[in-house]
Amino acid sequence: MSDCNHQCGSCSSESCADRKESMKVAPHKFSSVKKVIGVVSGKGGVGKSLVTGLLASKMQSRGSHAAVLDADITGPSIPRLFGLTQRMHGTQLGLNPVRSATGVDVASMNLLLDDPTQPVIWRGPVIAQVVTQFWSEVIWNNVDYLFVDMPPGTGDVPLTVYQSLPIDGIVIVTSPQELVSMIVEKAVNMAQMDGLNVPVLGLVENMSYFECPDCGKRHAIFGESHLEDIAKQYGIPNVARLPIDPSIARSCDAGAIEAVKSPWLDAMADAIAAL
Repeated sequence: MSDCNHQCGSCSSESCADRKESMKVAPHKFSSVKKVIGVVSGKGGVGKSLVTGLLASKMQSRGSHAAVLDADITGPSIPRLFGLTQRMHGTQLGLNPVRSATGVDVASMNLLLDDPTQPVIWRGPVIAQVVTQFWSEVIWNNVDYLFVDMPPGTGDVPLTVYQSLPIDGIVIVTSPQELVSMIVEKAVNMAQMDGLNVPVLGLVENMSYFECPDCGKRHAIFGESHLEDIAKQYGIPNVARLPIDPSIARSCDAGAIEAVKSPWLDAMADAIAAL
């Protein structure tokens, strides 16, 4: 029996590799993207878009050209975080992303709608197709790091991103609850399914602690962290903890995520830069 990742015994490992490669969607002919980083979570509400925005802002502040492909089609929050209100415009050549105050390029469903509060009520395959169109029809001009803000879970869109885009690595976002181990395992297993072998660059624990502004003591509001244990269990090389900080929430609500200082993500940014 041949070494087949599909466990069907009817194809060679070479044909499996060819099949996976043939599923990749070509970028726009005028695009130039060096690295594609997926930001994922096994469940919703853990701050995945926040981490996406902070990482893109950090890489931009370091002198790279960062961009965000907002693949969370039905719940896009990236434009709000960056304070973007103008719509994406297209020409006969393709769609142009909207540029933030510091130069981060963004493509998001909310930048195509007349009313950003209008719900997108589409079925999974249609949503997945829009994500691939954000890759193939948007002109990503000289982008060093394209961050893909994925919807939570392991459904159509994350699978489409893994199979269709040239993902160089993923960052998994979690929270401190006990069920995190199971959530991380789902995310890791999906990244490695079907021989995709997408590297897990790091694990970010959002809402990890609250630091008292008066005494400086840290309080584990949502339970004690097991971040290092989980990272060691799954061979994840980098970890980061984000605090519960009302000033971050205020900045995000004001569309000023680029003004947030995020020293907790310095090592994660170093790992991304080292790709």
